[in-house]
Amino acid sequence: MEAQQQQSGASPRSGGAAAVAAAGAAPPPAARAVVATAVAAAPAAAAASTSGAAAGAEAPRPYGRPPRRLLRTIAASLGAAGRHAGAAVKAPPSTGKQQQQAGADLDGPWLIVGLGNPGSRYDRTRHNIGFMVIDALASSEGIDMRKLEKSAAVGRGEVVGRKVLLAKPVTFMNNSGDAVAALARYYKVPLSRCLVVSDDLDQPHAAVRLRQRGGHGGHNGLRSIIDRFGGKSDFPRLKIGIGRPAGAMDVASYVLQEFRQGEMEGVDDAIRESIRIIHSVLTLGLDRALSGQRV
Repeated sequence: MEAQQQQSGASPRSGGAAAVAAAGAAPPPAARAVVATAVAAAPAAAAASTSGAAAGAEAPRPYGRPPRRLLRTIAASLGAAGRHAGAAVKAPPSTGKQQQQAGADLDGPWLIVGLGNPGSRYDRTRHNIGFMVIDALASSEGIDMRKLEKSAAVGRGEVVGRKVLLAKPVTFMNNSGDAVAALARYYKVPLSRCLVVSDDLDQPHAAVRLRQRGGHGGHNGLRSIIDRFGGKSDFPRLKIGIGRPAGAMDVASYVLQEFRQGEMEGVDDAIRESIRIIHSVLTLGLDRALSGQRV
């Protein structure tokens, strides 16, 4: 199982621009054109997200980052993507009156991270459903995601009365931990309040599962975060199923595919359910949300 998944997100040192995972919900055409041009100019090593061997990649720079000017362009396009996604998927409204103190995980702000990769070339691919969730949540709450900070597109605001920092790393999937760890350190957010949203090959399509902790399961975005947290993996994560490919299709090609039209209804439902779970975590506390309680 892990060996197959590593094809989709291979080693953090893998290269190959052709195997890059994609951005989240599609931005407007003008923004898509700008960011597509910018991403095309990015170093291949910084763009790596799948197996370099499969893509015929050259040797990458380990943990390379795109130029800051490129990151600003990407961040602006991702903010536009969030506004675009919100029009299509309406999140449940916030209900601050339901907020209750439910343990230490309610003390202080939350860092909520969606995993994916920037660039319009791979809009709406399976690997980027984490971006789609953050886009829809930000849009529904009126949170501007155009700011670039610590190599991530970020937005600060409130969700169900709780202070949150929403983030989408623009370091590309294999280096997600660079941005997540830097944001957590800067804002002094403990691991227990760092909620990571990602795709999951081992769950059926559109199934949503909240977990308190766990390993990376072969997902290189999670692998990078655990690495940057010094090997600690006790941060909550929200995993959205994309299923496994049928037949002989390799995993790397599968996760870089756009969702089929017939799958989009399930994707929209999964995004709504994910946001409902996030509301429940913020309102009731992680333990009660893990038990299945919802607001």
